[in-house]
Amino acid sequence: MSYLDSPVPPIRERRHPETALAHGAARCGHGPQRSTCAVLAQSDRSFTQGSICPLLPALGIMTSLPETVVLLHGAVGCGSCANGNNVNVRAGRAARGDPGQDAMWLSTALNEINVINGGEEKLAAAIVEADATYHPKVILTVSGCLPGVIGDDLDGVAAKTQSQVKAKILPVHCEGFKSRFMATAYDVVYHALGRHLLPEKAAGPTDPVAVNVMNVGSMGLTDEKELAKLLGELGLVANFFPVFARPESFAQATQARISISVCPTHDDYFLRHLEEKYHVPYIIRHMPIGIKNTSQWLLDLGQELGLTKPTQALVKKEEAELAKALADLKPFFAGKTAFISAGEYRSLATALLLRELGFKILGIRSFHFDSFAEVELAKLDQGEDFIFNVANVQPFEEANLLKRLKPDIFLGHWHGNSTAARLGIPAQVIYNSGYAYLGYQGAYDLARRLYRRLKNPAFYARVGQFATLPYRASWYQEEPFSHIRETQQ
Repeated sequence: MSYLDSPVPPIRERRHPETALAHGAARCGHGPQRSTCAVLAQSDRSFTQGSICPLLPALGIMTSLPETVVLLHGAVGCGSCANGNNVNVRAGRAARGDPGQDAMWLSTALNEINVINGGEEKLAAAIVEADATYHPKVILTVSGCLPGVIGDDLDGVAAKTQSQVKAKILPVHCEGFKSRFMATAYDVVYHALGRHLLPEKAAGPTDPVAVNVMNVGSMGLTDEKELAKLLGELGLVANFFPVFARPESFAQATQARISISVCPTHDDYFLRHLEEKYHVPYIIRHMPIGIKNTSQWLLDLGQELGLTKPTQALVKKEEAELAKALADLKPFFAGKTAFISAGEYRSLATALLLRELGFKILGIRSFHFDSFAEVELAKLDQGEDFIFNVANVQPFEEANLLKRLKPDIFLGHWHGNSTAARLGIPAQVIYNSGYAYLGYQGAYDLARRLYRRLKNPAFYARVGQFATLPYRASWYQEEPFSHIRETQQ
């Protein structure tokens, strides 16, 4: 039975129980202290400091969709992260020809009385008001933790209210307390989109040149253009889903010749469904970050489509051009050290790219770890020792690691970059949707940004002199993973 037959999707822990890992640490690579990263045990922390709720990445995808209202059913504060994401939405829509379009999100703002009496009537009234005020094509009613606790029937309200509005209502079950994996967010969004926006049967005959490329919120239009250009060299046309895709365009996904993942952590739920119901095969093995990964991403696609020779020629040409462009930069990077902190696949793929540039990897921290990352980790498990840490944020642990390892450069999200900067370590944002990051162009652009950052690190040295972190000196003397404890499977 397809997962989409059920109103509520399963959480990640149930879909991938064999390798699910919430927290942990290991030493990887070669050396006398080496541990096998692939056998990290299921573990937890006796103390935790901050984490990412699945609602955050889910809102990042949903608020990008044009002609859509995101109606968050829950406490008003749960949607606050959508305000910060609005700059990406405005920029992304402007780049795609929709200038001045903000992310449209509303909240039912449940209060104490609603918690006691239930919030279903408030949700129904909000759906009708959102439809009358903003005239969207789609209303995504998103359940936060509160409705999940008190038992509000999201699907029942949608069914009763649908006849009163023109917009299509899509219930999204994203109660953060259900899963310890932020990646569950991708499943719940794909569940709603697949369940309600895909046609009952394939929208038309198979398009022989169409390829579904599953984009992610951390990709920008520059990245999409790079991948579209590479596919275009092979006579293929890229259909990008789901970020910034219009509601009516999702039917096109059923007509594609094949689907290819950009981030396996992100995409398997939707791609499995496209194959199961619409017979669209898929590839889900690599993230096209860096030289080898981009080449293998293309070669896998070429092999599946019978385009092996032209793909090999394309890869050879692109790698030669990139090698020439990087020739002046790589000697500068030789021996420099790096620490990477990001989502599962981006952190591991970026580490491989940095090795290709000449960096030595001191540490990698991934927000979670599952079976999809094992292939990527195996690619890195062939060089010098490095620390591999799995942590859903946990800034106290990151500060301890950075203080000990003292890398030349830190690549992470803004919260980690702030920690690194206060320790005097130059920091580079792990992604900015306005910059190139994927493909051969992304490898070159990231190398240039790292060169500029390391060529003049004076700003970070000054920040480290005067800024402080909220940790006592005794914390930096403790073993950084002292709060991790193994739990029963």
